[in-house]
Amino acid sequence: MIATLSRMWLTRSLKPFRFTNDYDRKLHYINSSNLGLYVHIPFCKSICNFCPYCKEIYTKEKCDRYIDSLIDEINYVCGDTKEKKKITSLYFGGGTPALAVDRLNDIIEVLNKYFEITDGIGVELHPENVCDSTLSILRKIGVTKISIGIQSFQDKFLDILGRGKFDYSNMLNSLKKYKFDTVSMDFIFALPDQTIDDLKKDIEMAFSNGANHIAVYPFIDFDFTKSNVKAMTKREKRKLLDEITLYCEKKGYHRDSIWTFAKEKNAKYSSMTRDNFLGFGCSATTVLDEQFKINTFSVEDYINRIADKDMATSLTIRFTKRQRMLYYLFWTAYTTRINKKNFESFFGVSLKRMYGFELLIGKMVGFFTEDDDEYKMTLKGAFYYHHYENYYTLAYIDKMWGIMRDVAFPEKIEL
Repeated sequence: MIATLSRMWLTRSLKPFRFTNDYDRKLHYINSSNLGLYVHIPFCKSICNFCPYCKEIYTKEKCDRYIDSLIDEINYVCGDTKEKKKITSLYFGGGTPALAVDRLNDIIEVLNKYFEITDGIGVELHPENVCDSTLSILRKIGVTKISIGIQSFQDKFLDILGRGKFDYSNMLNSLKKYKFDTVSMDFIFALPDQTIDDLKKDIEMAFSNGANHIAVYPFIDFDFTKSNVKAMTKREKRKLLDEITLYCEKKGYHRDSIWTFAKEKNAKYSSMTRDNFLGFGCSATTVLDEQFKINTFSVEDYINRIADKDMATSLTIRFTKRQRMLYYLFWTAYTTRINKKNFESFFGVSLKRMYGFELLIGKMVGFFTEDDDEYKMTLKGAFYYHHYENYYTLAYIDKMWGIMRDVAFPEKIEL
């Protein structure tokens, strides 16, 4: 209800977000500003019950077929371009991209035919993949950022998440040998009986062993996952998030989004906070000036659609101007800052003109402060963003992904 009412108010419309199976055979991205790239590798050695992302059990034969199709998709989408386009960053997510480490350079090479990457290449890693052989290859093919899904260094929480015990000594030794611009480590908070002292241990373990960036994400119980972890109450989550933030600020760590902190200001890892991006692979999303589209979640149907020389698009929404503004503001606010000039440059109209009343109310209730250049979230505002993001996830992402896991190409979804 909260997500629906806020969507109606901020878009000034009673119309729901309507996704249909109508899609463009060609994507017009050349004039899109601040464009990034995302590539999805949906294979894992085992399936974590708490993970909502598109994935299946790895086999080399299927992974190779998939990578061949992914390269075909890139050529299909970009083949008509006459010159390279400058883009910001390229991120590989999953799944476990390192299971295809011997094919990642094939993907990077074909992307380099069409794009000039200016802000680095990032790859998500499972802790067991952080070894000399994998890191050596990643360095050679130009990867500059890695994100390691630790979740917790403590056995009691790994057990809650259904992960086995792990000896981190080899991982930490490898991180000493191979240097990257960003080494980010991911953790989960709001697990049963978790305290700020538990999280402090994980944060300091990360920063004292090669990480210069961390992400501390809340546990979210998606309806379609098989997790039976009991969620924390709203009050407990707020207390813990505030404690995490205050602890990191006291230690001098720079907050660069709601849930991420950097030991070095230039260290960053985020595939979502880009104005526009092209997504390749099953379940990958593409966001452009006037549309959002998402590929099928089915690996086999993805391969077949690409073999037919067609787009693997499952659903598309054509944005109204206010819908696009809402999407932009939601993900820009994730960084805890909204720059006034950037909004006006993107939309051709001032932020205050479009949302002056909402901005005034937000300042009055203490959600953010304002200076000449930007709006900046307060501690209170960051929590309520986090709280709203939980409603958004369950109202929109949970429903959409739940359907798309069962139906490769739905006729439509209204949210």
